[in-house]
Amino acid sequence: MELYDSEEQQVEAIKDWWKENGKAVILGAVIGLGGLFGWRYYQDSVVSGQEAASDAYGKSIQALQAQGLDATEQVQTFINDNADREYAVLAALQLSQAQVAAAEYKEALAQLEWAKANTKDDAIVPVITLRVARVKAETGDIDGAIADLSAMQVAGWEGRVAELKGDLLLRNGDSEGALTAYSEAQQATDASQTIQFKLDDLAK
Repeated sequence: MELYDSEEQQVEAIKDWWKENGKAVILGAVIGLGGLFGWRYYQDSVVSGQEAASDAYGKSIQALQAQGLDATEQVQTFINDNADREYAVLAALQLSQAQVAAAEYKEALAQLEWAKANTKDDAIVPVITLRVARVKAETGDIDGAIADLSAMQVAGWEGRVAELKGDLLLRNGDSEGALTAYSEAQQATDASQTIQFKLDDLAK
């Protein structure tokens, strides 16, 4: 740093520096404050939007629970209006569950496939994949369901995937394949308590 002989020289140096750099400093400060307030506004908008989406989601699901599939249009409107939010994915899962209960499998499958393609939460993908497989089987596409399960490689889900695969193979008349799948499921860390009963039934 340059040394100065007097306070006057320091003042003059500061004036000269300010003449050269003052505009940039002011502009930087304005941009910085603008960014700060813009970020706060953005955060407030996000929070407000999330609260509104949460409220609308709750109302849609209440309508679905009270009216059943008569509320489909309301729930679908919510999904369309909030397609970029995870609430829409949850609503699609709820609607698909109601559609399955009413044996509207094609409609349920469409909701599940949309949810799988649009979720940003990796943890929910295995849940959706298993539901897709079950619904595909109900539409008669058992081979497609088995193919989906075979392609699923998610740690911690091996037992559930293998068990469902066994169920579908057995349903498809492949007892040997089902036995192999059930045996794999039994060895997995997430093996269900019912897997032994299924193995016993096949052994009879």
